[in-house]
Amino acid sequence: MFKACVVIPVYNHEQAIAVVVAQVLAHDLLCILVDDGSNAACAAVLDALAASAPQRLILLRHASNCGKGAAVLTGMRYAYASGYSHALQVDADGQHNVSDFPAFLALAARYPAAVIAGCPIYDETVPALRLYARYLTHVWVWINTLSFQIKDSMCGFRVYPLACVTALAAHQKLGSRMNFDTEVLVRLHWDAVQIINLPTRVSYPLDGVSHFRVWLDNVLITRMHTSLFFGMLWRSPRLLWRKWRTR
Repeated sequence: MFKACVVIPVYNHEQAIAVVVAQVLAHDLLCILVDDGSNAACAAVLDALAASAPQRLILLRHASNCGKGAAVLTGMRYAYASGYSHALQVDADGQHNVSDFPAFLALAARYPAAVIAGCPIYDETVPALRLYARYLTHVWVWINTLSFQIKDSMCGFRVYPLACVTALAAHQKLGSRMNFDTEVLVRLHWDAVQIINLPTRVSYPLDGVSHFRVWLDNVLITRMHTSLFFGMLWRSPRLLWRKWRTR
């Protein structure tokens, strides 16, 4: 049975999260907020939101900041244990177009074993340096999957089949920070999970807050790409056979 909810990792987005939650709840979906060790101001906003809609909003908390990936996994594990089959991940800063929820969910219901991955269409608010830098990750993903199936691995707007992700996370330690979004897609692709790309408009962001730590997160992402590359090498015969067989 297809049953979807929304998972939002939150870390110090007190200026934007109320708007995002209001947009989500307008789609009549359960919303799971994961407070990833936010400051007192953000925690208070989240408490107020949870109290305002207790039947439609679940608030989970990390005692300290564990990273975006860890927060997403906490939300997805809770959703799966609660009987949900799919989780729609969306960022807390307002950059994603929540009005695209119906299109994402309709495609997920049609292809329930697939990941529906947002493929960004950026407006003029996107920083040029960030836009160009994404292409380096795109190239590494194409190398590490021996495929062009994943058009954009960094967009955090996607629908996951929870059984696949929880099974993967049970036997494979995934990146807990900004490296999560890319790594989980590559490893799901390795596991023969279909990735369906869905174009969606993205803007930057409502509150102007970015938690990308230039040095540390770039080190983690570089380490991830290196690890995935060597993982691809020994999987390459199987990946190439699968690609040839489906031509």
